[in-house]
Amino acid sequence: MGDSAAEDRFDGILLAMAQQHEDGVHQLVDTFFSFLRRKTDFFSGGEQGAAEKLVTDTFKHHQRLGAQIQMEKEVKREAEKKEKVERAVITEVKEKSEPEPKQPKIKELTDEEATKLQKEIDQKKEQESDVDGITANGEKPVENPDSKQAESESEGEEDEKDKGKLKPNTGNGADLPNYRWTQTLSEVDLLVPFQVNFRLKSRDLIVEIQRRHLKLGLKGHPPIIDGEMFNDVKVEESSWLLEDGKSVNIHLEKINKMEWWNKVVTTDPEINTKKINPENSKLSDLDGETRSMVEKMMYDQRQKAMGLPTSEEQKKQDMLKKFMEQHPEMDFSKAKFS
Repeated sequence: MGDSAAEDRFDGILLAMAQQHEDGVHQLVDTFFSFLRRKTDFFSGGEQGAAEKLVTDTFKHHQRLGAQIQMEKEVKREAEKKEKVERAVITEVKEKSEPEPKQPKIKELTDEEATKLQKEIDQKKEQESDVDGITANGEKPVENPDSKQAESESEGEEDEKDKGKLKPNTGNGADLPNYRWTQTLSEVDLLVPFQVNFRLKSRDLIVEIQRRHLKLGLKGHPPIIDGEMFNDVKVEESSWLLEDGKSVNIHLEKINKMEWWNKVVTTDPEINTKKINPENSKLSDLDGETRSMVEKMMYDQRQKAMGLPTSEEQKKQDMLKKFMEQHPEMDFSKAKFS
């Protein structure tokens, strides 16, 4: 069926062909079989039914691969959904567990009490300053100007590294002159507008998404983006879409899902990743089913913290109580229940 390692070898050619077929996959497949009919002996060179069997077997092979990839995506989505639920629980529990700041009690003092209190404060300050100003040898310590200078230089150096970096936009990316990009830990999205006075079609564009290189532009014009990316992406899970004939959306799936990008391509200005705001999942962001599950988990967690039965344990106790009421003749005094 072909070497999987070299499976993407002709992607550039096939992608260029696909972009020329405005009617979609149906037209592309028709063109391919037309080529086999006109330029090869595919339909007449073998035994009867051999060509049809080859097409059927190849179709079934890739159908199985497609189903496997889809299943892996479903598993990944479920894992991300579970992670989102856990983050929501942690965020909600943390917010509810933080104690409200206690307001200081205000007591009105008399003039005499206020004078006495002020004297005590002044005496305490004098004693502390005397102790702090004398070393074990009875001498006042001399401040080291070098240590102060080194400290200020280290702080300045840390700020100097981030000097000139862009502040992330609301999507943790950047708004650049030619395009806007946003990101999460797992993906990067670009919106590239084209200033043209006609409606763009796929055949007017050059879009190349490689493992670590991105190129986008209008045919016959210098590319808007053409460079090495910050890190590797999954080509098979990345995609692009032409919107309203005026702009292109590019979706990149990160391979390393544990880092923030400070730029899309190496020629772009950097953003300050220290100022990125990671997405915090709230209960309001979740769908009804997931939200119910989160609320149940939170309820059970609170019950356990108070030494009370969880919702499942409560349900078992209610069922047992109902059974005991229905069978008063039975003695449950020595029964053990888990």
